[in-house]
Amino acid sequence: MPELPEVEVVRAGLARHVTGLAVNAVAVHHPRSVRRHLAGADDFAARVVGEQIVAVRRRGKYLWLPLSSGDAVIAHLGMSGQLLVRPFDAPTELHLRVRLGFADAEHDLRFVDQRTFGGLAVSRDGADLPAEIAHIAPDPLEPAFVDEVFRQRLRRRRTGLKRAMLDQTLVSGIGNIYADEALWRAKLHYARPTETLRRPEVDRLLLAVREVFAAALRAGGTSFDALYVNVNGQSGFFDRSLEAYGRAGEPCSRCGTPIRREVFMSRSSYFCPRCQPRPRRARW
Repeated sequence: MPELPEVEVVRAGLARHVTGLAVNAVAVHHPRSVRRHLAGADDFAARVVGEQIVAVRRRGKYLWLPLSSGDAVIAHLGMSGQLLVRPFDAPTELHLRVRLGFADAEHDLRFVDQRTFGGLAVSRDGADLPAEIAHIAPDPLEPAFVDEVFRQRLRRRRTGLKRAMLDQTLVSGIGNIYADEALWRAKLHYARPTETLRRPEVDRLLLAVREVFAAALRAGGTSFDALYVNVNGQSGFFDRSLEAYGRAGEPCSRCGTPIRREVFMSRSSYFCPRCQPRPRRARW
């Protein structure tokens, strides 16, 4: 699933291409892709047609497009969703689900989703922050993120460190890939009990998260297959710079110890057993 860097790359691309444009047509090709808009596809289209997209914003892994009406179109990419800017006469994609056309523009916006886990919806009065995602915490790149608040809430969790990092109500935008990469940089084990973390260790973790995000953004995100692309259909290449994730059996670039993979929350965790020693009292 796309994580913060991938979604931010998409947001920045959309901001360049659709901000200020007025929507003059909406076609919903698959109702599942607007299932979160409970009033249905016709109502979704009616609330968007005739409105201007005034910005493109992001909270964690969610995007939203504030409209001139004060409403907003919320987008979540799910496992395979793509928001593509295409010439309006470009061939239709096999998995095209929703298309937005614009007045006075030679391109349209297409939501393409092979697995249909993602989707679009209109949030009433959601231009500033949709109520549907207000429970999601700020991410470490947002001005609204307060380091001290995060430190205090993290220590109160009494859980494993990686599990806490994946909790989007605590900190948003971090998924499995970037959690492993940040933990490797910070030299912290994923099962470290959160209540045992000292202030310098939390600071080191936040720095690592921000460094990993910044590096991934420069590389256009991480693409392991053709499903994650930017708005122009191009893949990111941060997968070439991964230090831990997906590198089981390969030598750690710091100490040479083989990277280890362990099952975690029905997924995988990758870490260096020497640089990131397991705590005596682990929390999962």
